[in-house]
Amino acid sequence: MNSTTSNTPRSCCPSLSPLQREGDGWRLAVDPAKPFVAMVGGEGWACELRAAELRALCQGVAVVVCQHSAVAGQLMAEESITINHESGGLWLELQGTATSWSLRFLLEPDTDRGCEGVWSAQASPQLAMALQKLECSGTLPV
Repeated sequence: MNSTTSNTPRSCCPSLSPLQREGDGWRLAVDPAKPFVAMVGGEGWACELRAAELRALCQGVAVVVCQHSAVAGQLMAEESITINHESGGLWLELQGTATSWSLRFLLEPDTDRGCEGVWSAQASPQLAMALQKLECSGTLPV
């Protein structure tokens, strides 16, 4: 499926209505009215996230993608890199080459649950972009 995008200008008041984005190998659904405000998914798996976990995912993915972008030009074609980030009970890993990378996350079990997921090299950049748009739009649930 193709991902959908919004043409709503950033200056508009943020919408707190549910949204869903998806593409080949990834899915992001957000509904601020629910206790678990988001669902992220990949090939054959999905995980519900609380608002703080979604914010940690958005921010963490932005960090590892930015770090990758900063060093990608220095990598040789056959060289691979692994970048880890941990924050707010969420551990992230970006692994790949200068031109192709995948994402993996682990929501560390707290008192009631934990989960783990991975996105392919094809899905990861698309998911990262969707998370960035969500974070930049001002619509992240509080």
